[in-house]
Amino acid sequence: MTRRSNRNASLFWGVMVGVLVLDIATKWLAVRELPFRVPQPLVGELIQFTLIYNPGAAFGLHLGPYSRWIFMALTFGALFVLGKLYTTARDGDWQRVLAVSLVCSGAIGNLVDRVRSSQGVVDFIDVGIGSMRWPTFNIADMAISCGAVLLAWVLWWEDHPQRSEASASATGVPDGQGG
Repeated sequence: MTRRSNRNASLFWGVMVGVLVLDIATKWLAVRELPFRVPQPLVGELIQFTLIYNPGAAFGLHLGPYSRWIFMALTFGALFVLGKLYTTARDGDWQRVLAVSLVCSGAIGNLVDRVRSSQGVVDFIDVGIGSMRWPTFNIADMAISCGAVLLAWVLWWEDHPQRSEASASATGVPDGQGG
């Protein structure tokens, strides 16, 4: 197992705390200031704030009356896997650390909502034109989505032979022997 560097820890915890605070603060403001299910235009109809509660998961996926508990358990499982990905990050592997931190912070932000209320996760960012709308989302969802895409890219490149060779020659450390 690779020892985490202070740089990795600073990036991880800085992003984690920053995204989590932003997510919790914007959800608090949405609940406090927005009427339920009444769109409030921000940029015409393209970007609106519309307060809803999502008892399911992404894109309204719902697993029946126990969805809340199932998604909480899945979140803890995902956080365990993400923790492993973080602890195996090489010193200075900022892309992996950033990706893991984004996904973790988003997962924890939505977990806080699930624990706090049986209504579900607070969503309020509503994007689209007319009746063609993207499912309403929040800051945590954006962090999860961006982090997941970045993590997929990072993991793909780690397994790509040409990338591994280029990385080894650039650092002078043979692949698999970094510290």
